[in-house]
Amino acid sequence: MSKLLEAKEGQFRITVALVAMIAACILIVLLDVLLPANAEGVDLADLLIDRTNDLYPLTIQNLMWFMFALGLGELWVRHQRIKVEVAQLKKRILPEDEETLLRGKDLGQIMLNLRGSGQQRLYYLQELVTRSIQQFRLNDSVAQADSILNTSLDLIHAEVDLKYNMLRYLSWLLPTLGFIGTVVGISLALAEAGNMPDVTDGDAIKVWMGVLTSKLGIAFNTTLLALLQSAVLVFLIHIVQAREEEAVNGIGRYCLNNLINRLYEKKD
Repeated sequence: MSKLLEAKEGQFRITVALVAMIAACILIVLLDVLLPANAEGVDLADLLIDRTNDLYPLTIQNLMWFMFALGLGELWVRHQRIKVEVAQLKKRILPEDEETLLRGKDLGQIMLNLRGSGQQRLYYLQELVTRSIQQFRLNDSVAQADSILNTSLDLIHAEVDLKYNMLRYLSWLLPTLGFIGTVVGISLALAEAGNMPDVTDGDAIKVWMGVLTSKLGIAFNTTLLALLQSAVLVFLIHIVQAREEEAVNGIGRYCLNNLINRLYEKKD
């Protein structure tokens, strides 16, 4: 892929990350405003944003929402890249009929068209076509052109897989943050357990039990929210990555059917 496209994608990724952070802030504020406290039953405000925490809004749940938003933003970047790559197939830079054979002059014209459009190595399709044509013109061998196409496809698949490293890290980070919240919650509960009042003071015992259970709530709420967010993120990662890999395979099939299989190899 060209450095120009890498730079553009990097700028787009930064923009999307900033938008994701803003969206996470808006979501947290909306949850804070819309979710009422529910003393009887599940308190969604405590589960989702830990609103009763003394450090609110600096809570582990809110941090997890930011990480979750970053993951969704990165998935959006990959989704947009898929659309751009698939759109290149509609430009029909190669003949698609059932009769055309490609000779040297035809390949030269295709290369001139790619150079004229400024997209010779900008996208996967143009990169594969350029490499295959250059290899064929170098040694006039269809087998060598097919080999460079397959090698290039393997490299692109490896490159696509590397693009998901950050997403895989975020899907691991979310449950890790949840477990950290669990450890913190249990630690706070154990510290509070040492402050047990006199057993004859019923009111004090009631207040103490309320504080103790709230600390334990932190422990379980963070883990529950983290596992839910991680499950959603991993599911979406599998869907988007499968679509991108299928798009690359589709581009490879297009090059094989409309370039490699049409090459006219001179016989000695």
